[in-house]
Amino acid sequence: MNYTLHQLHIFTKVCEYGSITRASEALYLTQPAVSIQLKKLQDEFEIPLTEVIGRKLYVTKFGKQILELALEVLEKVAFLEASIDQYKGVLSGHIKIAVASTGKYVIPYFLTDFMRKNPRVTISVDVTNKTKVIERLKENTIDFALISVIPPNLALECVSLIKNELHLVSSFNYPDLPKKMNAKKMENYTLIVREEGSATRAAMETFLNKNQIKINRSMHLVSNEAVKQAVRAGLGLSIMPLIGIGNELDLKKMKIIPMKGLPIITQWNLAYGRGKKLSLASLALVKYIEENKNEISKLHFPKRVIK
Repeated sequence: MNYTLHQLHIFTKVCEYGSITRASEALYLTQPAVSIQLKKLQDEFEIPLTEVIGRKLYVTKFGKQILELALEVLEKVAFLEASIDQYKGVLSGHIKIAVASTGKYVIPYFLTDFMRKNPRVTISVDVTNKTKVIERLKENTIDFALISVIPPNLALECVSLIKNELHLVSSFNYPDLPKKMNAKKMENYTLIVREEGSATRAAMETFLNKNQIKINRSMHLVSNEAVKQAVRAGLGLSIMPLIGIGNELDLKKMKIIPMKGLPIITQWNLAYGRGKKLSLASLALVKYIEENKNEISKLHFPKRVIK
């Protein structure tokens, strides 16, 4: 057997993306380079690792076994390299974090100083909706997830960061708004909502159902930024996280509408699977956040006075 760690790494990426093209993009390699290394790895085995049906690439049953072993080998190699660096007094490694979309306003501030102090540690942050973040936690394809709602069916360790407040908001000059909204009045307005799978959408629906609010007209958008722009433009009202609209409130582009039962308050958490064997870099990040989260919160997320 003459396969290399580089070939195993390429194989795991091809399996992850289900595509040589997408794997080559993720690896910053040309498509032919990935294909050549994948063929060289395949030549070491008499049984196919992958097969192409139509134009779609599939991993064979044998390939899935090799994938599992390859991931174990690469994990141990990464741990070995990190241990050597640690012996030299240097922290190194790669950390993968999946972030529920609104969390993009939160996570950078908890990483900045850590990365400055540990230049050999690289961190990739994938911003998506809550459903996909939870899927990646279940599949154990990430080190951490930043989520505001803890799924009850997963055993997780959580590091609490900051509160997540959701308020009813409109454009600053939205016409004919009552000074204080109630359930009956809210039914008269267009509600701008996030896509299915969003934690913000789920929190909004829970609030509407609890208060027996029937929305007669709505607009569905696929990102927090898209919702914010629609609200700013006066297309309707929305229930949005305060963390993402601070500038709009300060610039008088949007305003908070007081309403009984609001704000909805959840908690941003950095979560990982209970029993997961964290790398040295991941352990160092958890320790750093635990020790510095209060200071980071006070500096970057001061409590806003809502009038």
